[in-house]
Amino acid sequence: MQRLRAALVASVMAALGTAAALPVTATAATPSTAVTASHADAAAAPTSLRLMPLGNSITWGVGSPSGNSYRGFLWNSLTAQGHALDFVGSGRNGPMSDPDNEGHSGWRIDQIASVADSVLAQYRPNVITLEIGTNDLNGDYQVPTAPDRMSALIDQILRGAPDATVLVGTVIVSTSTTEEANRPAFNEKLIQIVQSKTAAGKHVRLVDMSALTAADLSDALHPNDNGFSKMADAFNAGIQAADAAGWIKPPVAVGGPVRSGIAGKCLDVNSGSSANGTAAQLWSCNGTDAQSWSASSDGTLRALGKCLDVTGAATANGAKAEIWDCNGGANQQWQPYNGGYRNPASGRCLDDPASATADGTQAVIWDCNGGANQQWTTPGA
Repeated sequence: MQRLRAALVASVMAALGTAAALPVTATAATPSTAVTASHADAAAAPTSLRLMPLGNSITWGVGSPSGNSYRGFLWNSLTAQGHALDFVGSGRNGPMSDPDNEGHSGWRIDQIASVADSVLAQYRPNVITLEIGTNDLNGDYQVPTAPDRMSALIDQILRGAPDATVLVGTVIVSTSTTEEANRPAFNEKLIQIVQSKTAAGKHVRLVDMSALTAADLSDALHPNDNGFSKMADAFNAGIQAADAAGWIKPPVAVGGPVRSGIAGKCLDVNSGSSANGTAAQLWSCNGTDAQSWSASSDGTLRALGKCLDVTGAATANGAKAEIWDCNGGANQQWQPYNGGYRNPASGRCLDDPASATADGTQAVIWDCNGGANQQWTTPGA
C-alpha cells in the first residue's frame, strides 16, 4: 500500500511539474532524517516562529496522556533547533510551556473556516500547521465536496495571513470504517490541491501523515503519544524545508489601535461587526477588537479578518470607508503618507470629515492636506 501511494504521489508531482516540492512524510527517526535536519540547521539561522496549530481534537490533544498533542513534541524540536518560538491561538491545553493553540474538538472544515478570519487577524502567525477533515469524513458530512471546502479554507488562510507558510497535514489513519472508506480519496485530492497552490507560488506545503498506523492510535480516531511524535516530526520537517527555501519570514507586528490626530479618537469598526460593508468610523479609543488593526505586507489595513475598503471602489472626495473581504483591489491599498494613509487608486487620504469629534463619524477619503483629521498612527504605535 505504501509503495502504491508513493507511486501515486510521484505521478501527481510529475504531472504538475512540481517534483522539487515533494511532500514531507511522518517517519520514525532515521540516519537520513538526521542528516537532513543538520543540513537545514547549517544552511541559515533559524527563523523566529509565531506558529498557530490549527485543527480539531487531534490538535487540541485528545488521546494524548498529557494533552500536549503533537504540539509538545514539536515545541521541543523547534526549541532545540534554535528557533525563537511562540505558539498562538485562542485555546490552551496541556502542561507544556506554551500550550496556546487553535484546536477545536469535534469540528469540521467549515467550522474552522468560521473562526479563521478572526483568529488569524488577532494572532498573525507566520506558520500554520493545519490538520483538519477527520470529522467531515468520520461523520460522512458532505464528503464529495470536502476537498472543495479544504481548498477554500487554505485560500482563506492565505488571505488572512498573507505572510504565512501553511503546512497541510493529510488526514491520519483511523479504525473507523466510515472514515477509512472516505479517507484515501480525500487525501489524494488534498495532494493535488496543495500542489496546485504551490505551483501557483503560494507558500503551502503538504505534510504526509501516512507513517502513522493503527498501532499509533489511542482510540478509533486519535493518536497516542507515539503517533503524536510522528506527526511532530513531519510538521518539523516541513518547517525546516520551508525555512530553507526562504518561505518563512519574521512575524509581522500584531494588530493594535490606529490613533487619529484628533485627541482620544481611534479608527474603529462599527459595533465590532465583521460583515461586509460595515463602516470604518471614528470612536473613542477603547482597546476592543473593533479597534485592533494590522498593516499587511500587501498594502492593506486589516481588522476583524477584513480589509479597510473604499465603498464601491469610488475615488471622489467623500467616498466612504468600510471593511470588506480582502480581494486585492486597488480600493483596499493604503500607503503611509504625510503622517496618515493615502489610497493610491484615488490619490486621496483617509480622512475624518470636517475634523469631527463625535463617535460614529464614518471615515472617508479626501484630498490629502496634512490636517490633524488625516493623521493616523501605524497599528499599535
